[in-house]
Amino acid sequence: MENILEVSNLSKKYQDFTLENVTFSLPKGMIMGFIGENGAGKTTTIKAILNVINKYEGEIKIFGLDNKKNAEKINTEIGVVLDEMFFPEILTPQDIDKIMAGIYKNWDTDLYQKYLKDFGLIASNQIKTFSKGMRKKLEIATALSHHPKLLILDEPTSGLDPVARAEIMNIFQNFIQNEDCSILISTHITSELEQIADYVTFINQGKIVFSESCLDIFDNYGLVKCTEEEFKQIKKEDYVRYQKNKYNYELLVANKKSFQKKYSISTIDKITLDKLMVLMIKGDK
Repeated sequence: MENILEVSNLSKKYQDFTLENVTFSLPKGMIMGFIGENGAGKTTTIKAILNVINKYEGEIKIFGLDNKKNAEKINTEIGVVLDEMFFPEILTPQDIDKIMAGIYKNWDTDLYQKYLKDFGLIASNQIKTFSKGMRKKLEIATALSHHPKLLILDEPTSGLDPVARAEIMNIFQNFIQNEDCSILISTHITSELEQIADYVTFINQGKIVFSESCLDIFDNYGLVKCTEEEFKQIKKEDYVRYQKNKYNYELLVANKKSFQKKYSISTIDKITLDKLMVLMIKGDK
């Protein structure tokens, strides 16, 4: 399977934080969720991919090209939504239309106007009059309107109500119907990723914990709930992390089928990405 994005041994050292040997790849036609708690290294990784920071070790390839040496060519094929809006507040959507038409050769004014209409954004109003949700919709409309092949999204549904979030997720799914296109999406709303993502990459304290297909994650990982007596009978090598609660123990297991064959516990709950993150980060070994 051909990759649209390849990050290899990406490392970046700050005074109080280190990104260490971050490696993952995003195939064409796929959506990858990029998850981790605040400060885990998601935004630093995205900034390196976008060449916002360039003093790092490792290699990043986009469309098979080195992202440093081919930045100008690559950037025309990437749509970006960042956690904070980068448009000056005095601009209007009309202004952005004119600016982007001069930057992107594939800029599609008709498509942009359609998104503005669908999102209920008035083209002549200044951005400073927009709510946080409206600003996010404007960013998404702008990112999609030059027909990019790769979308890089940092909290793209932040500030949106559930109906609007569902609408945006549907747009993203339609976007990858073109199998040449892919999405890297960083979000804290992991329930959305469970609905649309093909892969999930989990980063914690600057290191990749795993980068796997969602099919493998939900087929293999599971949540075991047991009594203290049952917990004492389970060997440490048979679970990844555990958490002691008021009334029971919760165990994250990496191989549900193997665990069930070995122990008499009959029920293993389906893991959620939220629970997986909590146990991986806060759970005991």
